[in-house]
Amino acid sequence: MNGNPRRSVKLGDLFTIKHGYAFKGEHFGTEGSHIVLTPGNFFDEGGFKKEGDKEKWYSGKIPEDYILFRGDLLVAMTEQAEGLLGSSAIVPEDGHYLHNQRLGLIQNFNDVDKRFLYYLFNSQTVRQQIRASCSGVKVRHTSPSRIYDVKVDISPLPTQRKIAAILSAYDDLIENNLRRIKILEEMAQNLYREWFVKFRFPGHKHARFTDSPLGPIPEGWEVATLGNHLIALESGKRPKGGAKDLSFGIPSVGAENIFGIGRHKYQSEKYVSREFFEGMRNGVVKDGDVALYKDGAYIGRSAYFRDSFPHAQFCVNEHVFLLRTTRKRLTQNILYLWLQEPATVSAFRATNANAAQPGINQTGVNGLSLIIPPSDIAGRFDELVEPTVALIVSLAKKNEALRRTRNLLLPRLISGEVDVSELDIAVPEVVEA
Repeated sequence: MNGNPRRSVKLGDLFTIKHGYAFKGEHFGTEGSHIVLTPGNFFDEGGFKKEGDKEKWYSGKIPEDYILFRGDLLVAMTEQAEGLLGSSAIVPEDGHYLHNQRLGLIQNFNDVDKRFLYYLFNSQTVRQQIRASCSGVKVRHTSPSRIYDVKVDISPLPTQRKIAAILSAYDDLIENNLRRIKILEEMAQNLYREWFVKFRFPGHKHARFTDSPLGPIPEGWEVATLGNHLIALESGKRPKGGAKDLSFGIPSVGAENIFGIGRHKYQSEKYVSREFFEGMRNGVVKDGDVALYKDGAYIGRSAYFRDSFPHAQFCVNEHVFLLRTTRKRLTQNILYLWLQEPATVSAFRATNANAAQPGINQTGVNGLSLIIPPSDIAGRFDELVEPTVALIVSLAKKNEALRRTRNLLLPRLISGEVDVSELDIAVPEVVEA
């Protein structure tokens, strides 16, 4: 540890925390000029989540002192979801977000690098102490004074910046891959719409159209029910008492992980025993399965499990349907992209419009109508879109490997177990506010 003298401090020696504003619920909605941030905008392991299921747009008068800007560092002061208390995030853009009372804004930095502090908050050393300081029964919470009392050993400022630069390099790679994934998703969905919604497929200029229950379609295409093109529509199950928070076993995927392709919340997984898994007749995921969220608030959401992502072996619970097509005129790629269309999601939700408890059943899924192309068109589309879909999953797998490596490095760097003080590491200039 030569050349890297560490010092013991309290977090209160390094910064101050500004509490957020109690925005009035009457002004929350689906539209507005700003989004009120909550701990729900954080990832469990730290980091900012731009797109959430329950974004709170604010249409009331905006208090200027609580507008957030790019680079602002926040810490979650309440346990809105399991594992979020004490996690931190850096605001990604200017003037778009508001700071509510469940979050603390870190200010007045004293001999500490802001980016290093972000990683320090997301280390178990700090998170465990913050969680131990919390109070409350229904909603656990902490306070600035309790966070100030957390004790840590930290490296000198130059070493902090080297540590932050190393860990940031991983996050930058992850973010770059996420941007690529988003572009690829848009490309695949736009291609689907060109061929199957606008009917601008190869040779479409010479196609003749005929009437159908879903409107004019090209001759040779047909309107069919989904069930006629499926070989499997099944859901899984859990042991009596539910899937457990085991540290080993077979992953059991539920509704929380049905939200697209190449996305998975590993930290929220539950497990079943291998014995239970091997006794399951349905709900065991096969490579290439499309999954559909079948009940609850977000019915109609779908996911695509393929190329051993997120696991080579796993199952789903009773809240999820697995769909397998004949792979002839309806392929798995086409099925997934069809399920992503807003009109399809609306159609699924409409099958349960009068239900007291939101949910869709096998009859409703099998009976949904869709437009089926001729086999040659389906084959040509699959050949064209397959490389894009495969690359999305490949990038997602790379991101998970990067996250795991970063998470292994983080505690070793923060604790000084891995000494980087003498390494020649490029550190960007940082001007603290």
